[in-house]
Amino acid sequence: MPRRGRDRLVAFAALVPVAVLAACTVGPSTRPAVVENDAPAPQQRTPDSSPAPLPKAEEPGPSSVNWSDCADQTRQELGDAARNDLSYECASMTTTLDAPGMPGHGLSRVALLKAGDGPIPLVVVNDVDGEPGSRYAARIAATMPDELLERYSLIGVDRRGTGDSDGVRCIPSADRPGLIDSDPADDVERPLDAARTAGQQCAINLDDEQGAFDSWRTTGDLDTLRENLGMRHLHALGHGEGSRVLALYAARYPDKAGRIALDGMPDPSDDRAAVLDGVAAGAEATLDTVGQQLGRDLRDQVVAMADRLDRSPQMTADGYRMTGPMAVRAVLNGLAEPHRWRELADAVGAARGGDVGKLAVFLRPHLVETQESAARIDGTLATRCNDTGTRLPAERLAGTADQLADDHPVFGGVVAQELVWCSPWPTRSGENADIAGDGTPPMVVVSTATDPVTPEEGTVRAADQMPSAVHVSWKGAGHGALESSCVMEALGGFYLDGDVPRDGTLCPA
Repeated sequence: MPRRGRDRLVAFAALVPVAVLAACTVGPSTRPAVVENDAPAPQQRTPDSSPAPLPKAEEPGPSSVNWSDCADQTRQELGDAARNDLSYECASMTTTLDAPGMPGHGLSRVALLKAGDGPIPLVVVNDVDGEPGSRYAARIAATMPDELLERYSLIGVDRRGTGDSDGVRCIPSADRPGLIDSDPADDVERPLDAARTAGQQCAINLDDEQGAFDSWRTTGDLDTLRENLGMRHLHALGHGEGSRVLALYAARYPDKAGRIALDGMPDPSDDRAAVLDGVAAGAEATLDTVGQQLGRDLRDQVVAMADRLDRSPQMTADGYRMTGPMAVRAVLNGLAEPHRWRELADAVGAARGGDVGKLAVFLRPHLVETQESAARIDGTLATRCNDTGTRLPAERLAGTADQLADDHPVFGGVVAQELVWCSPWPTRSGENADIAGDGTPPMVVVSTATDPVTPEEGTVRAADQMPSAVHVSWKGAGHGALESSCVMEALGGFYLDGDVPRDGTLCPA
């Protein structure tokens, strides 16, 4: 926990939602009106060429994917979130690893899950550090309108290095906690040493494959999937940082891009310090919103919990010491999953009283690997560090972390850990990872006013860089906007009828 969190707390500034309703589509449609756009005129984009026509939602040709029933296992994993009337099937496919030192060579296995039996595949890509795409697709399928599931089946992808795909397993178990158990605003050398160790171990264990885990090469996996599914165009839904992968796909394969919606695009800036400043601000606003919804002063509770663990770290069932910064990292992870907010609040209360078991659940997938799945932090580290060119020297790391902690006393120091992670990692080279592709069809970019992972300001900046983007804003809170009936109505019109929402559309909270 940042030391400033003990004696300096910023006041909560409530975000006042703008409630506006009526029609959001362009062109004739028989679907009901959803949203009214009373927002100011959106920033005008000046693409080099006009967007391509939106492809039809056609049924695919013959598929080479061999699906097998995995309903019992999926329902067990999802618990109450599963729908008994949905089918769940699993498969895997082989793609080219395509590492920088061996272009076009090597093999990688990618795990897939199909939720529902609609004839048209809708590929789902999630955050690299979030729930594996397969499970995320199964989870959101349970909330999708029946009309959409009659037309589409959701295909969740465990992107390379994550979930049940061939995972990144390069950081020794004993070294993972060091990446998140201290605050670089207090002492930058400790997390920097942990990052050096992790980087060295990944360089040794991954060898020539170290540079193969990035968003650009993940787009190649998606195009292989498109071919294997027998699709002329890739119809897809991205969530959080997974949206960036789909934006890159459309830029790389504009003639293969289909109906694509991006729910919570990350800020495209290569200035990671500025991006993380927005993330910390969004996380603190979300924490206040969750506390308000649950009738609890969560901000004070998180600070008190972290202070207690600073003074007396507690051992978890997995054998690591839960420190203050580690506990705040667990809260940050929990804020990214709105369906678990009450569970998170209860875990904070228990940890404040000295029982960290419930809070450790929010860290376990990130730190603990199993025979089936790699620890998420390994794949997260590899992907984020390969994707970004930002590398700060130690003296600038310390100053930047200190500023983040000053500006955002709950989460600033903890998000600064991510600046430290990549400092010893080789910088990216070669491929052009640009989301600003010309000749792509219209893509719907959805932002959420209070988002702890992909803040709205960054999503708007991303949309402004994409010539064919149309922006829909939900004035609610959470990571992603699919729980908004207004947003789902707009996406339903887009996927089913080809109705493109008006750029600048607002959906009320």
